[in-house]
Amino acid sequence: MARRLGLTTDAGFPWLVWDEAGRVLGYAYAGPWKTRSAYRFAAESTVYLDPSATGRGLGTQLYTALLARLASMGLHTVIGGIALPNPASIALHTRLGFRPAAHFHEVGWKFGRWIDVGYWELKLPAPPDNPPVGT
Repeated sequence: MARRLGLTTDAGFPWLVWDEAGRVLGYAYAGPWKTRSAYRFAAESTVYLDPSATGRGLGTQLYTALLARLASMGLHTVIGGIALPNPASIALHTRLGFRPAAHFHEVGWKFGRWIDVGYWELKLPAPPDNPPVGT
């Protein structure tokens, strides 16, 4: 996890943490969607909540703050990958304006079984005085 955090922040992307009394209840971060130059305006996002912290709106608050940071960086599109089935994550992404974009069958191995992964996308508003990154 420390390596992933370092790679993310070293690349200039945000990693946000929700901490209560020294206990991490959730985090949200983003990184490049692809490494080729043509995709430099797209990011892939991740949000995670400790199961004990769900239902309190923390995921929405973390993700909203992350999206604001990404928009301020001049990014155009955010892509959220969701291991399926996951009704709570689908609801969160939908509530924040993401739309379904792709469904891949049995591309991940998790908990001793093959899982499908869905991708949801969100177009970010362009900041008025901030040109896109990498131009």
